[in-house]
Amino acid sequence: MLSSSLKKTIRQVHQHVANNLTDYRPRSSQNYLVAEIAKTLAGEYHKKQRICVIEAGTGTGKSLAYCLGALPLALAQKKKLVISTATVALQEQLIAKELPFFKKHSGLDFKFDLVKGRQRYICAHKLHNALNSDSQTQMEFMPTLTSPLSDMETKCLKQLYDAYINKKWQGDRDSWADTIPDRVWGLIACDKHACQRQMKAHQTCPFQLARQQLMQMDVLVINHSLLLADLDLGGGKILPEPDNTIYVIDEAHHLAHITRDFSSAAATIKGTIDWLDKLTKFSGKMAKVLVGQKGIGQNFKLCDSVNDANKDLKVVRDILDNADFEYSKDDTYRFEHGEIPKSLHAKAKDISEATLDALRCLNKMHDTLTQDVSDGDIKPYVADPILAESGQYINRLEQLNKLWFSYATKGEGTPHARWIKRLEYKSHHDHLLSDCPIEVGYYLKDKLWSECAGAVLCSATLSALGSFDHFAYESGLAKEEGVKFIKVPSPFDYPKQATLRIPTSSIEPTDKEFSDHIAKTLPEYLNTKKANLVLFASYWQMDHVSKFLRTKGFNLLVQGEMSREALLKLHTKNIDEGKGSILFGTQSLSEGLDLPGKYLENLIITKIPFAVPTSPIEEAQAEFVQSKGGNPFLSITVPDAAKKLVQSCGRLLRKESDIGTITILDRRLITKRYGKAMLDTLPPFKRQIDY
Repeated sequence: MLSSSLKKTIRQVHQHVANNLTDYRPRSSQNYLVAEIAKTLAGEYHKKQRICVIEAGTGTGKSLAYCLGALPLALAQKKKLVISTATVALQEQLIAKELPFFKKHSGLDFKFDLVKGRQRYICAHKLHNALNSDSQTQMEFMPTLTSPLSDMETKCLKQLYDAYINKKWQGDRDSWADTIPDRVWGLIACDKHACQRQMKAHQTCPFQLARQQLMQMDVLVINHSLLLADLDLGGGKILPEPDNTIYVIDEAHHLAHITRDFSSAAATIKGTIDWLDKLTKFSGKMAKVLVGQKGIGQNFKLCDSVNDANKDLKVVRDILDNADFEYSKDDTYRFEHGEIPKSLHAKAKDISEATLDALRCLNKMHDTLTQDVSDGDIKPYVADPILAESGQYINRLEQLNKLWFSYATKGEGTPHARWIKRLEYKSHHDHLLSDCPIEVGYYLKDKLWSECAGAVLCSATLSALGSFDHFAYESGLAKEEGVKFIKVPSPFDYPKQATLRIPTSSIEPTDKEFSDHIAKTLPEYLNTKKANLVLFASYWQMDHVSKFLRTKGFNLLVQGEMSREALLKLHTKNIDEGKGSILFGTQSLSEGLDLPGKYLENLIITKIPFAVPTSPIEEAQAEFVQSKGGNPFLSITVPDAAKKLVQSCGRLLRKESDIGTITILDRRLITKRYGKAMLDTLPPFKRQIDY
């Protein structure tokens, strides 16, 4: 329960912040949000399951609301507050703007920091070794380096070393002003297998120092991938323990998709056979370095397991070479219902067992070498390149085992998408096998929701067609006791601020001529003296229309022709100089795009953003829904498109003073029953529907 002293603290903090915010207006929706977050996390709705799901549109001030509702409570309960985002832009906004402001004016005493994965930091030991080694040693040090560093790359390495030694650089990739070439970074990046805290030589590495600092922090800002990496290790390995953590999952509409990507696995056949052969040679070299007889037995076992795996992989290679699968245009074949042939399933069990044995042996050898270094029996400069290489093999074996273990379980438990992609090279061909769970709600439920002290999930678009059901199901929160679903109204006066126009059209969006129709009619909806954003259904359509309009003398800024940052910089410069600007982009450009006021007054959406189920995962999802008697178009495609449409329309109004027009060139919003449902989920703009 929320104590009276905690309620008082929240009210005082709110007042302090409000007094220092320029243009602050008291909003009942924000006050409601703060109260609901605080009550949920205090256990007023459910003693154990303290989770709320919030859809809060632009202008509701959701980041301020979750800071006000969650942080005083986290500090009072001595819990950590972890804020997870999907995009770098939001992370930067929180770290550079929102949290410093909140710390300065809230009256609360707390520390915060951005948490990055270890691969964003250097290993100081590796940096020293890379600079003080000849090119041959460098290539041994990094097995993926196929040629020595160029003069430019060597110069970059020296600059990094000098800056780090002279304390002018902290050792993280993001704070270096210039781009660090991947080949250079690969030589010096921290990795979990070589750069370990228990080894003296690595205790002062930037990543280890950053991790020590984390323990002193009250608020941690992370991305969804890092959150999932921690959960995959059991929780509390990279981040604080889940039961001691209150999570704020911002941009929560990405969570299920990122979880699915994280849970997938893939491996080639011939490519795997090649690197497994190299592993046996490497393990022999590693065994010789280990003190005494420790490594010899493990090396023999590892080689036996690898040889068993390779024999079975060669059988799989022959099965796939002789199979009469009907591959698609992009050389992909998907197994219906995720069911693989019996011949493949039999070998999958054997490969799964053999790769697990090999992984256990390599892990033991790796741990032994780490211990030998800690005991002072082996010099770090001798062990580091071996640990780095064995670490790469451990990662590969983990992925390989993950794939074949899943193939061995056939269709048991949760549904999976499984497919093969045929790879053609100049001198040979190969097959890439992939596996991905269709549903990940169970994973999030087991690893996160049932373990955490509390969670707030928020985004501007979580409901679809007026319901949270779709999001709740894919995130593992459906029918969960105590979970609170909240939809917060926007402070915008939509009918006064914007007009939504749907013009007449003689061509259906499904017709082949539709893109030609857009190219010819688009100029009448553009305002060349103001800021325009045109969102297309595909890159092909955008390219087709932009080529045509350029022949008519239009100056266009097109996504993909320069970086997003450069594109937006030029767009705002054009508007500042009073020139007007026309920005072309696809759905991906609309995500997180913030162009307030005069920087966007005319938004045009060419088509309802339906995803075409062409990827094996989307096809398998649709197939699974169908097998359960459902309609994949209505239960997956339409809700997803409805969310994307709301997101796209949300680009126009960013502040209460913004005004403008949205034009949607897709009449299906009026002519189809699902279209009318989509139209009703959009904000209540003033409507102008032409007939």
